Amino acid sequence: MVMSLSLVLGACSSNSESSGQENGDAEETIKIGVLASLTGALETYGNQTKQGFELGLDYATDGSMEVEGKKIEVVYEDTETKPEVAVQKATKLLEEDEVDFLVGSSSSGDTLAVLPLAEEYERIMIVEPAVADSITGSEFNEYIFRTARNSSQDAIAGAKAIGGEGVKIATFAPDYSFGIDGVAAFKEAAEELGSEVVLEEYADPTATDFTSNIQKIIEADPDYLFVIWAGANSPWNQISDMKLQEKGIKISTGAPDISALKTMEPLIGMEGFSVYYHSLPDNEVNDWLVDEHKKRYDGALPDLFTPGGMSSAISIVEALKETGGDATADGLIDVMEGMSFETPKGTMTFREEDHQALQTMYAVKLEKQDGVDHPVPVLIRELTPEETAPPIRN
Repeated sequence: MVMSLSLVLGACSSNSESSGQENGDAEETIKIGVLASLTGALETYGNQTKQGFELGLDYATDGSMEVEGKKIEVVYEDTETKPEVAVQKATKLLEEDEVDFLVGSSSSGDTLAVLPLAEEYERIMIVEPAVADSITGSEFNEYIFRTARNSSQDAIAGAKAIGGEGVKIATFAPDYSFGIDGVAAFKEAAEELGSEVVLEEYADPTATDFTSNIQKIIEADPDYLFVIWAGANSPWNQISDMKLQEKGIKISTGAPDISALKTMEPLIGMEGFSVYYHSLPDNEVNDWLVDEHKKRYDGALPDLFTPGGMSSAISIVEALKETGGDATADGLIDVMEGMSFETPKGTMTFREEDHQALQTMYAVKLEKQDGVDHPVPVLIRELTPEETAPPIRN
């Protein structure tokens, strides 16, 4: 799923950006290649990840940009949310920049296209924020570790918010891996709770008119509509305009980023789930993130994907501490499987079987708060990493 950090990080070009130190013996430098949607439909997500990654390196290295005596250098590449471009940029990072790690990307489609390169070049890839189950499922390889939650974790959290015996649910999602995997996982979780999924409706991920899709949902007459969406072209205004709630259809979804929350005024009172909102976690790492983000970015608060970028950076630094700075894949895999580390969302653990990070999710209700220009996700309860642990699918 714009931002730059005025520390030791510097821009290199309009399409790529590098940070860190460029002098000294290459063997004394850890190079990280970050793939993200820095332009296009998912630009906001990509830049949240980038900003979080920079903050994470600063936090994990106490501002030194060094680990085990080695300088850290980062090269950013824009995938443009195009799988073919993601492959080109990843190949460039691996062959020309000779990075030790890959991180990314904003789109599940981009990420799935790049996974085989991590295996071919024997480089660890930290997946953030792409969520398709297949990344750590059918397309998994041992070089892949994911700090992002996956579709099943979203689905379990979403199903627990609305599912139950005899509840009829329609789903609405974009017609690509993110949406398809998300619906499949949600359906499985909801049916285990006794719910019935009466309609699976998919839309072109680039669409702006959802009238026909929403009409089909109305005709299916569900108790709930569960929406899975990513991107600026969200369906919330049309869902409101077509008065689904007045027709007896309750809406539920994962609370999105702040810009999308601003379009969800009609959904105040909705119960759903959240991956992250800055006021939900209660831990020292998140306190640091919120305070530091406000200091560096003119009072702005960290958004939906900022903590994920931070978590991915922390995981790399913590793994290198465990290996004494050894960035070879064999050494890293040994220490990262089962590794726990502290993040803005609390403790994450890379599950040994599929390298998926188990993590806290949040059951929330959208509320109106004075002085805030969007509905605020207010905590109902934390959903523990054990409670939202997804099925092992690889």
